Amino acid sequence: MLKDKQVVWAIHQMEAEMGPVGPSLDSRTPFQYLVSVILSAQATDVSVNKVTPVLFAKYPTPKDLMGADVTDVEAIIKSVGLFHNKARNIIKTARIVHEDLNDVVPTSRKGIMALPGAGRKTANVVLSDVFDQPTFAVDTHVSAISKRLHFVDQSASPLQVEKRIVAVLPPEELHQAHHTMIEFGRKYSMKLTPDQEVCQLIKDCDQLNEENEALG
Repeated sequence: MLKDKQVVWAIHQMEAEMGPVGPSLDSRTPFQYLVSVILSAQATDVSVNKVTPVLFAKYPTPKDLMGADVTDVEAIIKSVGLFHNKARNIIKTARIVHEDLNDVVPTSRKGIMALPGAGRKTANVVLSDVFDQPTFAVDTHVSAISKRLHFVDQSASPLQVEKRIVAVLPPEELHQAHHTMIEFGRKYSMKLTPDQEVCQLIKDCDQLNEENEALG
């Protein structure tokens, strides 16, 4: 695996190539952003952005959404994966946010993870993008990039990836690193073999990893 300074170098190289990138989910309020992130699980942000304008136009607030008929919500978000479960979860979440939290989205990881459909990744995304907290979310792109560039072992869990990145980067760099690694993952296929790679950074990281292994 790459050493700490090498991981930081690689992330900075990605940032230099990709340029400034930020959140790609559309929303107007913290609650709407929370719902968008819940919907994005195992789905693309593009697919989520196609359905949320209709969803939020009809159910803009927690109070509105908590009273929605689940079949109507399903019809709106049916193009998004796992829409049956997601429809139920966002309605339940809306009820909790309205009735128990006075329409305020929690500002702690524990608080967000207590909501239906919201796991650690969802919590980290919301805390970083909405509340400017130094958290780092790991999705499929971030996980694939981290493994392909030898930041972590190939069997690393999302939590292990998260802890690795958080350990090497300053807190103020976590937000940008997350979005950069997502865009980098979208641009480059992680399934190519080293001799077919189209990205110089991937080749460089392969070489660094080989040198590290040679040094023991």
